[in-house]
Amino acid sequence: MKPVLSIVLAGGQGERLMPLTGDRAKPAVPFGGHYRIIDFVLSNIINSGLFRILVLTQFKADSLLQHLKRGWHLPALLDQFIDAVPAQMRTGKNWYMGSADAVYQNLHHIYNSGAENVCIFGGDHIYRMNVLHFIDFHEKTEADVSVSVIPYPRKEAQGFGIVEAGADWRMVDFKEKPKDPPPMPGDPTMSLCSMGIYIFRTEVLIDAIKRDAKDKASSHDFGRDVLPSLFKGKRVMAYNFAENPVPGATMQERGYWRDVGTIDAYWNASMDLVAVSPTFNLYNAAWSIKTARDSNPPAKFVFSDERKHRVGKATDSLVCDGVIISGGKIDRSILSPSVRINSYSKVEQSILFDRVNVGRYAKIRRAIIDKDVVISPRATLGYDIEKDSKRFHVSPEGIVVVPKGTTV
Repeated sequence: MKPVLSIVLAGGQGERLMPLTGDRAKPAVPFGGHYRIIDFVLSNIINSGLFRILVLTQFKADSLLQHLKRGWHLPALLDQFIDAVPAQMRTGKNWYMGSADAVYQNLHHIYNSGAENVCIFGGDHIYRMNVLHFIDFHEKTEADVSVSVIPYPRKEAQGFGIVEAGADWRMVDFKEKPKDPPPMPGDPTMSLCSMGIYIFRTEVLIDAIKRDAKDKASSHDFGRDVLPSLFKGKRVMAYNFAENPVPGATMQERGYWRDVGTIDAYWNASMDLVAVSPTFNLYNAAWSIKTARDSNPPAKFVFSDERKHRVGKATDSLVCDGVIISGGKIDRSILSPSVRINSYSKVEQSILFDRVNVGRYAKIRRAIIDKDVVISPRATLGYDIEKDSKRFHVSPEGIVVVPKGTTV
């Protein structure tokens, strides 16, 4: 395989995911108990055998940088690296002004890498991808640029960037959030949504982002500006992510990709994990999700007093290490490390971040509770949305979000 450099764009503000992004970058938001969102893309790259990775950071990067420092190391002696690269204003007085500008401001890394192809990933999606299969497609089709796309029902695709492709899957147009998305080849009911994942021949990438940097009318975004400027003169190919083969994955999991950019999307993707037959399976040992972990003791379930209804119990849930369920009941929920659930309390369809303490007789449903929150005895969340909305953020679908360090 030709030398490859992987670039992960992890500098977005994540405004639609507030208040979870109040003091952390979107890729650093916890997901699935043990993990951060960025762990999923990094695991895809590492599991694919690609070991030269740049992570471009910008807004509220401290938590993300600490996570990368604690858990993501590769041996430099083997020319392997995962380097966090903060915004440095190398090309002027501006921070990153878009995804393309972020790469442009780090052109020196691309020159120094000697890579023949550059893979560009967003740092804020949940999915599994065998990147080598994508690269193989890119090379076999002799593409200048390859765009990973996912088939989506046309009636529901208006909110995405849509790639229009010919019968040979060569891109012929790109439309940003069109009212009438064009059909995909071979299926008039589906459209091809861009996943924001690209492979460029290095010289094509360098030329394109240099020209984009000079365009004062550009928003300096790969989807809105760079791709539309390329497909007429370059060979831009659409790669069907639904056909990506991941070792250990079932057919049910093929094509699973979630943009968790809103509270409701984040909550729904989290609930996918606790399904009896999950469409995204964290337990695939052949393609494990890697992360940094603390040294916590095992989870503990205590009290079995059925007569007094004091039973430590969890059903259809993910329970991380360090959790103590002390006589409370958990259903369809995700408990991050060191959460404590006290007696007679009930938590359902909720996500609790690290070190949340739920007091006796408290009731919580359809909530996301950030780190170090104390839920007072007999408190309720998710049962009176009008009341909850006076104090906390409530999503359009009624998910209550409690910010870090709050006492409820």
